[in-house]
Amino acid sequence: MAGPAMQQPSFLLANLKIDSTTKPFLQCCQELVKIIDDYPAKELHLIFPWLVESVFGSLDGVIVGWNLRFLQACSNQYNIVMDFLNPSGPMMKLVYKLQAEDYKYEIPVSFLPGPVKVSIQEGVLPDCPLLNNKLHFPLSGLQTLSLALNPFEYYMFMFASSLITPKNYSLGQHVSSLDSAYFVLVDTYLKYFLPTEGSVPPSPFTNKRGSVSPPAPRAPSVPFAGYGTHSTSLLKRHISHQPSVTADPAAQEIWRSEALLQVFVEMWLHHYSLEMYQKLQSPQVKEPFTPTEEHVLVVRLLVKHLHAFSCSLKPEQVSSSAHSHTSPLEELKRVVVHRFVQQKLYVFLQHCFGHWPLDASFRVVLETWLSYIQPWRYTGEKTNPQTDQNKGVPEKWSLFVQENLLMYTKLFQGFLNRVVRTDLVNVKNALMVFRVAKVFAQPNLSEMIQKGEQLFLEPEHVLHHRQHRCFLSPGHGGSFLSARQPVVTDRVFRVKSHVYGLEGQDCQYKQMFGTELRGTVLKLIQIIDQARQTAKKISDQSAEVAANNSFMSWFGMGSPDLNYTFNGGEVDDTGACVKTHEFLERSLDYLCQIFRLNAGQLSQLMATLGSGQDDGNSKQLPDSVQGEKGLILTDLGRMQVINGLRRFEIEYQGDPELQPIRSYENAILVRLFFKISSLVNERFGGHMDALCSRSDFLGQLGRHYLASPEAAADGRSPETRVTAERNRRPRLSLRMLASYRTLLMLLLLYLFGALFSSGPMSSTLLILTGGFLYGLLSCPVWR
Repeated sequence: MAGPAMQQPSFLLANLKIDSTTKPFLQCCQELVKIIDDYPAKELHLIFPWLVESVFGSLDGVIVGWNLRFLQACSNQYNIVMDFLNPSGPMMKLVYKLQAEDYKYEIPVSFLPGPVKVSIQEGVLPDCPLLNNKLHFPLSGLQTLSLALNPFEYYMFMFASSLITPKNYSLGQHVSSLDSAYFVLVDTYLKYFLPTEGSVPPSPFTNKRGSVSPPAPRAPSVPFAGYGTHSTSLLKRHISHQPSVTADPAAQEIWRSEALLQVFVEMWLHHYSLEMYQKLQSPQVKEPFTPTEEHVLVVRLLVKHLHAFSCSLKPEQVSSSAHSHTSPLEELKRVVVHRFVQQKLYVFLQHCFGHWPLDASFRVVLETWLSYIQPWRYTGEKTNPQTDQNKGVPEKWSLFVQENLLMYTKLFQGFLNRVVRTDLVNVKNALMVFRVAKVFAQPNLSEMIQKGEQLFLEPEHVLHHRQHRCFLSPGHGGSFLSARQPVVTDRVFRVKSHVYGLEGQDCQYKQMFGTELRGTVLKLIQIIDQARQTAKKISDQSAEVAANNSFMSWFGMGSPDLNYTFNGGEVDDTGACVKTHEFLERSLDYLCQIFRLNAGQLSQLMATLGSGQDDGNSKQLPDSVQGEKGLILTDLGRMQVINGLRRFEIEYQGDPELQPIRSYENAILVRLFFKISSLVNERFGGHMDALCSRSDFLGQLGRHYLASPEAAADGRSPETRVTAERNRRPRLSLRMLASYRTLLMLLLLYLFGALFSSGPMSSTLLILTGGFLYGLLSCPVWR
């Protein structure tokens, strides 16, 4: 690369594009570092959008970028990328260099999250902090609107968008993990710009005013607009949002922290409309965005760090009422979760609870939810899972529980609705039930939730004399430093504002500890107990099979059931391997603690359950009706099958001669004997039918040797009549001779005959005679 004095900016960009495709990755990065150091901001400004797009990919997904989501630590490029994109690295140095000159970069509104995009295209400016003073109005109309972001905001926007933008990756690049470059960078940026200790490091570059330019502040005269209110026209609101006051000097310290947080929350969480959710009272509307497991994992990382960031607030700042003496960073810690995250995360989780597949992948959503409702886990203190479970939740967290009441009660109800439709015999599903039950069984937590419900249910007249006070709802945007609202200390008002703000004024709140939900919990306890019995039975059977299947299983002496599946275990919180029925047993204990069910009530419930069963569930078919092609499951039958309460005896029902070759059979002999028996059956089939149709001794003997063992139907499996009739036709079957067990027995008999000086022909004759006599004695005519 030529020096900055000898090259025009246009040539610089053209050469960089050529070098990116012809030179090694390491060399390109080294030259980029030199260019960032040597070139002035005026020339770097032209290459910045291309460089960011080359790293993170394009917003439309056509350009993949550096594949940060799939770049693992074992890759040769990993350390190079991490050094280049580090918060103190060359890329961020370029960002600060451009930030000092107040450059702007445009993002089309069409690439914003769905609710924000639709609102803007309809001519209404949503209450989104990221949009304040940043909308660029072209002459062509609202459909081509764009955001004018400063370099830092633009960089973080592209970084956050790369997580959710669908891209056309090549084969072999669809594996991501928690140690990918992207996941590690998210964690690094959060720790750097939202530090739990110390302050945010200052920028190395300053503008003429002596500091890196923060975004323009919101004018304090502009009122906040919630999701449930109708906004004014877009043009009027745009004009009213133009800055009319100078920037708050205190905001210089943390504007990057706010910007990063706003971008992450908007791009990762704000994909579902709260207004639509309130109308439906359930997130069942089909919206185009569907989060991935990787997306939810990153959201959980964000939630965990924000809790740690908030919990790092100094004790004297927590109890202090004089907010004016606190630093901006400490003030941000005070309000960050409630102000920035609560509302959007609630709707995000509600959507996931209602739309996520009923399989074990739901665990990532579950853990995100459990991370949010347990902020006490992220205080920085060393914890022990065993002692923490007994110690309980400190009383100081009661305010958090009450201000996030719906996160506990409404989502718990959503989880119950999922549980009754999942297979609890599956160990991964049983583990999820155990995790939720264990969390809610923590001492003091259920009391705190109950107290929150009592506060919400207080009579409405309690609030009438306070209606003139403005409560700081999570939907209020902008910088909290430039629009500080009075703090409301009344907990009743806080809880009611929280519930009505998320569910709407007309919501019908269902109590977690009310009679209606208690009935659902009792039904769940019955389902868990049934699944526990089934899982215990399977576990015992697997133990027996494991003990019996020794070396002789190679010869077919073990269980030949191909449909049998071993019921393994999962690791619990303490690292111990726990089996399914053990998870379910613990879950029952925790649920009894949460809803205060004593041993007598539980025994009565189980007795009621047992009285409605006969012959044991495991020996009954699922509830079904007879159709033209067999049995058809009813709704009750589907529930029984899903939860492993009842099942069909799954077995091979085709031609016994055509069933798959088993592991204890010799494939060559199976095919050979099948051809021989087929020829015999085809040639002498009529004679076999005539023989077996006789009612005398020969007929009985023929039916014993020639009738298929599968002919005896027990009515327990939905076998069609045509299949049953075909399988009952008499025929010769030599397949048993291909079994390693039979071959071993024949070998032992021949060796035994050799000990008594018996030749092969004599031994064969003795074996055939013995087989005939055994069949003769076991013939039904003698019984």
